[in-house]
Amino acid sequence: MTRKLYPIGIQTFSEIRTNDNLYIDKTAYIYRMANSDGKYFFLSRPRRFGKSLLVSTLLSYFEGRKEL
Repeated sequence: MTRKLYPIGIQTFSEIRTNDNLYIDKTAYIYRMANSDGKYFFLSRPRRFGKSLLVSTLLSYFEGRKEL
């Protein structure tokens, strides 16, 4: 098994996937959030804890980028 690099400073989902960096799959959470009855979602997380990456992942999810 090859070791993958941790994506320090990379904030876009597509860049992490195309560069084969380490990524913890959160698609089950994204699927639940996208298919719930909620109208608004408040993403409360401290600085540097992946808010931009989550939004980038949501963008790829809704664009239907299955290759990622």
